[in-house]
Amino acid sequence: MLQQSEIEILNRFSRGISTPEEDKVVQTLFADHEESRWLEDHLRLGWNEYLKTNPGEDHDLSRLLDRVHHIIHNREDRKRQKLVREVYRWYSVAAAILLVPLLTAGILWIAGKDTARGIPVEERVVTTIHAPKGSRVSFTLPDNTKGWLNSGSSLEYSLPFSSNRQVTLSGEAFFEVTNDEANPFLVHAGISEIMVLGTRFNVNAYSEENYVEVALCEGKVEFSAPGVASPVLMKPDQRLVCRNGKANLYGTDASRYAAWVEGKLVFRGDPMAEVARRLERWYNVKVEVVDKELENYVFRGTFEDDPLREVLRLLSLTSPIRYRIIERKALDDGTFEKEKVLLYRKTTAK
Repeated sequence: MLQQSEIEILNRFSRGISTPEEDKVVQTLFADHEESRWLEDHLRLGWNEYLKTNPGEDHDLSRLLDRVHHIIHNREDRKRQKLVREVYRWYSVAAAILLVPLLTAGILWIAGKDTARGIPVEERVVTTIHAPKGSRVSFTLPDNTKGWLNSGSSLEYSLPFSSNRQVTLSGEAFFEVTNDEANPFLVHAGISEIMVLGTRFNVNAYSEENYVEVALCEGKVEFSAPGVASPVLMKPDQRLVCRNGKANLYGTDASRYAAWVEGKLVFRGDPMAEVARRLERWYNVKVEVVDKELENYVFRGTFEDDPLREVLRLLSLTSPIRYRIIERKALDDGTFEKEKVLLYRKTTAK
């Protein structure tokens, strides 16, 4: 059971009035037990005793933990954004490789000396997690739900969170949702809604692609969207694609749709336009399909942490494409334009 002094420190930390030494105590508590519910379980053991001597304190422990999580996350986000700017400025050529390890640091990686401003517990606060293009970012939500954001994606949620488990996704994410039957987990993706109890699944909802795709690995989810007559209950190894108000369900190996979490770029009979978009996001480049005849071809293949040039070389060996790479150029403002890939149709020698 935690000591009352430790609970008092958590309270002060949540209000933004803790000292640097007390910040280190909070960091240690979360760092030692971030992979389990140990902290909350032991907090509850000492909570009632603490309230007996502090009757004026807020009685909602979940709110306290939400606030602590939010403050730490904000510190992480500010430092992460600063780091990303520096990486793009000085190492832009290698950004697609460098950002993966740099941006998947845990929530406590940055807890440091800067003090957070106190925000009233009752105030609803919106938090957004971003994955810059060319990177993948891991996250842990206040209810211990874990997941990953793919390149060019964002995830938004508000605090308090534990009793209002709703997130808004733009882009692609993989979720491992903590089970809580009293408070279902909701994912808003465009105009669609996915209700979850406890499960592992992938959602692809990039706005420019005009469809929402859900692949269920484990558990169950319920999909709803305007135009869909009734909610669709999904089972493991099913894939749902919703386009123009129509939802279609397919049997599949759902793990293939979450392979990107492990650094695998997988094409599953995808058309050229889709291949080009995914290469752009994955490597943070510009891809132009010069010969429109290529749009009639589909591509299959799995690449694991392969550099762009190797992927293009292998695609050209197994499909009728040739490519040209235009290197990055410095612009007048000191920044660099994106590397460009031009895709052509192979010509048959006479």
